[in-house]
Amino acid sequence: MTNTDWRRLTGPSWATTSANELLMQPLVTEMRHKLSFPFGDAEIVQIVLPNILIVYGDLALRKHHIRMRAVDIPDMIELHFSLAGNSRVTNRVSGRTQNFISNLQNILYIPEFDGDVNFDHKAQTGYKFFEVHFSSRHFLELAKDSGEVLSRFADQVAEGRPAELAPKSLPITMAMHSCINDIINCRQQGRLKLLFLQAKCLELLTLQAQSFERAPPSPRSVLRSDYEKELIIQAKNYLVQHIDNPPSLAELSRIAGLNMFKLKNGFREVFNTTVYGYLNDVRLMQAKEQLLTGVSIKEIALQLGYGSVQHFSKAYSKKFGVPPGGADNRMVPFPYICLTQLFLPYQTPLN
Repeated sequence: MTNTDWRRLTGPSWATTSANELLMQPLVTEMRHKLSFPFGDAEIVQIVLPNILIVYGDLALRKHHIRMRAVDIPDMIELHFSLAGNSRVTNRVSGRTQNFISNLQNILYIPEFDGDVNFDHKAQTGYKFFEVHFSSRHFLELAKDSGEVLSRFADQVAEGRPAELAPKSLPITMAMHSCINDIINCRQQGRLKLLFLQAKCLELLTLQAQSFERAPPSPRSVLRSDYEKELIIQAKNYLVQHIDNPPSLAELSRIAGLNMFKLKNGFREVFNTTVYGYLNDVRLMQAKEQLLTGVSIKEIALQLGYGSVQHFSKAYSKKFGVPPGGADNRMVPFPYICLTQLFLPYQTPLN
């Protein structure tokens, strides 16, 4: 594996400035890009203000699975709005899986990313998104005394822990759509443009915080303490360590020190999937890595315990949107445009 600086691959002058340096530039810098990659084409707009980065655009996809690793991520908070298309992001660093569904919004903090992005291969519309990123320091100042939901999220950010404002994203309201349109169609110039965009970004943050403050309470967590959440993570680690001979649910329950109800429901709560759904995902991830090294599909299917190559191929295609024989397992380079850390400043591709 070799490290590749994305900026040396692409060449445009804007790419020679790091995201952290961009955030410190005065007034407003706006950049529009048409980019082409092995997995598809992108039209992206970046608007840079002091301590704020606005990013929006759309992707026309040719491939629906992307493997990525982030290097040197700026410390930022992301207001994320999925305008069209669905995706599923799995971060191998934190073990978290996040689903991004059309017309839903959330606020995210992802300090590290190494994982996989899967787009809905049945969708015909591509993927359209809008994001506002605040530098963490600026966000923490804004979040002081700003209500229970935002304060709880800010506490996690201050501790450097991955976080989302709420486990369940909420619909993008008409007021949010209106604010997004105002930003996209801004015709102000100079310092008036700076003030206008700053105000609209703060308005979006306020609208999101209010939407989560006013949302009906979600079902009570089955995990009553951080200790029980840690037991779920330990159960996941044990499961992965014994992937070749996985324990039964009863055995895993005993090993984790949790009853069956808390194990099954707590696992879904933390990892957004079932115990064996997670195990299957890990196995398929390993299969993808093995394909890269030249191991045959038949051998992988046998190692993973599938009854036939056809059964394995069906499971693989369902997971990644492409059959194992036609999968492209390389990491792809992409600039820092932050689709919840999908687009990052530097990537290390697998050769």
